[in-house]
Amino acid sequence: MTTKAEPTGRVAASAPPTDHGETGGKPAWGVLLVVLLGLFIANIDFFIVNVAIPSLQRDMHATSAEIQLVAATFNIGLSAMLITGGRLGDLYGRRKVFAIGLALFALASLACGIAPDMAELIAARAVQGAAAALVIPQVLGILTTAYSGRARVAAFNAYGITMGASAVFGQLIGGLLIKADLFGWDWRTIFLINAPIGAVVLLLTPKVVPESRAQGRTGLDWTGVVLVTAGLTAIVLPLVQGREQGWPTWTWECLVAAVPLLAAFWWTQRRKAARDGSPLVHPSLFADRAFGVGVVSLLVFFAAMASFFLVLALYLQEGRGVSALRSGLLFMPLGLGFFLGSAQSPKVAAKQVLALGAVLQAVGNLGLAETAWHLDSTGNVAWCIPAMVVAGLGMGFVIAPLASLVLAGVAPQHAAAASGVFSTAQEMGNAIGIAVLGVVFFGVAGSQVTAHSYAHAFSVGLLVQAGICVLVACLVQLLPRPAAAEAGAVPATEAAPAV
Repeated sequence: MTTKAEPTGRVAASAPPTDHGETGGKPAWGVLLVVLLGLFIANIDFFIVNVAIPSLQRDMHATSAEIQLVAATFNIGLSAMLITGGRLGDLYGRRKVFAIGLALFALASLACGIAPDMAELIAARAVQGAAAALVIPQVLGILTTAYSGRARVAAFNAYGITMGASAVFGQLIGGLLIKADLFGWDWRTIFLINAPIGAVVLLLTPKVVPESRAQGRTGLDWTGVVLVTAGLTAIVLPLVQGREQGWPTWTWECLVAAVPLLAAFWWTQRRKAARDGSPLVHPSLFADRAFGVGVVSLLVFFAAMASFFLVLALYLQEGRGVSALRSGLLFMPLGLGFFLGSAQSPKVAAKQVLALGAVLQAVGNLGLAETAWHLDSTGNVAWCIPAMVVAGLGMGFVIAPLASLVLAGVAPQHAAAASGVFSTAQEMGNAIGIAVLGVVFFGVAGSQVTAHSYAHAFSVGLLVQAGICVLVACLVQLLPRPAAAEAGAVPATEAAPAV
């Protein structure tokens, strides 16, 4: 099915109510605050659970394999379902799917918080991850259709800041909740807190968030759903489980199987696009160089960022014996740098800000590696603070503007599907980075957990991450110069077949 293009060249889409558009170049904050709060609680659960593991293991008498599954099932459900979740929003309404996903997420969080045993907790975490995959891609889809021009750029920057803040402050928030021990709930608090917050967001969503969907009501591409879910699971599952299990044969078999699965997925998408224009992911998305290069850059950057949080937490808590709460507090300088970078990023030319941020993070990592090496087992970890501020500054320069640069040229009818691809690249980067740096870190540290061995492993891991950041700085040079976006307007795209 085809549609008539608007005079600007952008494909006509469901028009949002005018009061949700531009307001003096700034977003209408009601929509933004509601969807970003939903995004924050869905995304923070990727990070916050790590701080609860010691108390969870004691309370539930969990084995190490069960503890791994608490994190792994969420990650697998999230990564495997993001693209499908985005497409569901395009087809059936982004506000509707956002609300359904948020309701499921709140219920699954409640189930996690009251789980009587590890089996029910692990099952609830899998549902929680799949529900988050319904929520997260709708946010960028809603922002794409609700705002235009400078308002959209500002909204995308706020999205980036929210994603970064959930990562930077996840451990601190988890530590504070467990320390507070509300009603004696201990680790259960980090899950139960999602229920009332989710309920508030659900009440506000129909009042302030405009509905939008792609034109036409073609059905879901079930062949694409099966292939992409199987392919992504075949990548994520061995990455999150492989190191702990010593990389058994099945992990390599899964990674090999992912190649034909994803190749078949791409082939079916091209065929379906040519036949009826309704694939799960439209190949025309990758005809936009900003989107294609941006997705690859995103994946590589988050491989460095996620592994940074992993090795820093390991160094502080396992190597130096810092408590979860104090470790979380040490993340605050990182957060300070992150917010400073986010605030300053609009003042730097679009493509250059990403390269500057990646280089700054590399410099911060190198400084932190040098500091940890000299501190060894006796120095005060507070000496790490200046380098952490610099690393956080770099993260802010990259994360805040990245979404607007990558998604600026996406046609509205592909908004949530493109957001699903964008978010999937982020989660894949997380999984790859943690797997690769986990191998490096524990390989260097050896079997003996000592402050000296962990300081050495931390320094080596940071050197690898610095190299990844330099690679990001090189990759973003391939991005086109978004002149219109820099001037405050989002560039139009060529008309594409409606889905």
